[in-house]
Amino acid sequence: MKRILVTGACGQIGSELVKSLRQKYGPENVVATDIKKPSAFLKATDGFHYLDVLDADELARLVVEEDIDTIFHMAAILSAVGEQHPQMAYRINMEGLMHVLEVARQKGVRQVIAPSSIAVFGPDAPKENTPDDTPLNPTTMYGVTKVAGEKLMQYYYLKYRLDTRSVRFPGIISSETAPGGGTTDFAVDLYVHAVHHQPYTAYIDAHTPLPFMYMPDAIKAIVQLAEADDSCLTRRVYNVHAMRLTPAEIVASIQRYIPSFECYYEPDHRQQIAESWPHSIDDRNARRDWNWRPDYDLDGMTRDMIEKLSQSIQ
Repeated sequence: MKRILVTGACGQIGSELVKSLRQKYGPENVVATDIKKPSAFLKATDGFHYLDVLDADELARLVVEEDIDTIFHMAAILSAVGEQHPQMAYRINMEGLMHVLEVARQKGVRQVIAPSSIAVFGPDAPKENTPDDTPLNPTTMYGVTKVAGEKLMQYYYLKYRLDTRSVRFPGIISSETAPGGGTTDFAVDLYVHAVHHQPYTAYIDAHTPLPFMYMPDAIKAIVQLAEADDSCLTRRVYNVHAMRLTPAEIVASIQRYIPSFECYYEPDHRQQIAESWPHSIDDRNARRDWNWRPDYDLDGMTRDMIEKLSQSIQ
């Protein structure tokens, strides 16, 4: 990677990805874009541009002017928001990806990396150790767009030899950026309320198991896949996994450090989405092909989350 463009750079993953890529490849070689107001970090740099991924002409202009050879396409509408606005989710998630792939093909971009999600799996997929290859029958618009996106990226690889790569992320927990409307956002809210010494009411049942990953591992996974030698890859989309957790287990981990923290449970419409997803993910192909290994377990993540969130409110 020499010149990188990141869409959705103000999002939960995108903002952390930009920081990581700039540390590794130099700030001048990473162009951050979004339609949202940039954070102080992004605003303080010259490498931020307002970009709507539905504007293919503006995307093409940026790719040419900035001599882009790699695109990390992070712009998307997530699961919970997508169920409230399914038509918008379809348009942004599908048309945005198509524009990125087409501009990449036409302008000679070497590589496109776009995350997928465990939302591609539906109720008929195995709940435990869900494999890479299994029925993909999601029950959310977000999941539908991610399945279609995986297939579209594979098509561009097979048809045009565009180097497309994707990881299926579980729920992401981050101390740095507010979540953006996903079903697993409650996990971040648990930590935020705990360090503010406020009780929290979770919208997912206490004993619903879901796969999770700490943000540093999520960034590690997507960058590691992007950098992997193509000759080592046996597929274009990979499962990645770190932890199988219930809300109650996260709360118990927090209470080891903040014993006074209280959590209550009032499941809402997002409970049905959570129940349609796997409990744990089989990521043996990623571990074999590009040596994927997470660094954080639950206790390590909790210590780091509480430390960083506590520092941010001092």
